[in-house]
Amino acid sequence: MKNFNIYLIIFSIFIFSEKNISAEIPHFLDFKLILNKSVAGKKAQDFLKNKLDKGIQSLQAKEKNLLEEEKKIIQQKKVLSEDEYKKKILDLRSKVSSLQKDRNKLLRNVAEQRSKARDTLLKNLNPIINDFMKEKKIRMVVDKKSLLLADENLDITNEIMDLLNKKLKSINLK
Repeated sequence: MKNFNIYLIIFSIFIFSEKNISAEIPHFLDFKLILNKSVAGKKAQDFLKNKLDKGIQSLQAKEKNLLEEEKKIIQQKKVLSEDEYKKKILDLRSKVSSLQKDRNKLLRNVAEQRSKARDTLLKNLNPIINDFMKEKKIRMVVDKKSLLLADENLDITNEIMDLLNKKLKSINLK
């Protein structure tokens, strides 16, 4: 009960202070929405999705060829000498290992590029948010995912996204 009274007093002081109240209220933005829906974010995601899809298709074609090669080796088992059979199996295992390395390399490369795109977007977004905060006399901006409930009038996502879209048209990922 004592803590509740203390919180009530602090809250009352906050509410009735003579300072600009709108500057004291934290605003929020949906960073995930900005990443996914901004012009540069959309282009980056489309580029990375396309790259990943093409890479996976290529890997699947190689995997299909390896499966056919495996079937041929199994069919030739009785015809081949034991040494030749072992040699072909080792060669096949080497190709499978190479395929797995290629898959891991593709996934790692796409993840690195996604991280680079995110960092580039953040580098461009932070000054925009800072300028917006100074202009509107906002003291705090919070990511929407950290909120439980908030008044939708405090959401500055669309305004920030418009400013970002004017400044950053695309992210170079090549």
